[in-house]
Amino acid sequence: MSVVGILTTLTLIAVVAVVIVLVVYLLLIIAALRRAGDNLAQLAGGLQTVVDNTQPLGNHLTTINSALSELDGGLQAVDSNLVGVAQVLKLTD
Repeated sequence: MSVVGILTTLTLIAVVAVVIVLVVYLLLIIAALRRAGDNLAQLAGGLQTVVDNTQPLGNHLTTINSALSELDGGLQAVDSNLVGVAQVLKLTD
């Protein structure tokens, strides 16, 4: 066999090896992308469940916010009364 024949054979072997390696890597990438797609589908379903479960909270939060606003006004009045008491008792400057 001539040198050209040997070099041609070695080149073909190298090309076949590179193609096989590329095919294996591409198959692994396809498998990883499919798993990622499945996980994304599960995540989307979970997020939709969260949206559905938190939908009724809007009405409750409005009620709670109103009650806390009223409580804030009362607590500020108590605070100013306590400041007055502390001044009378000379507990503050």
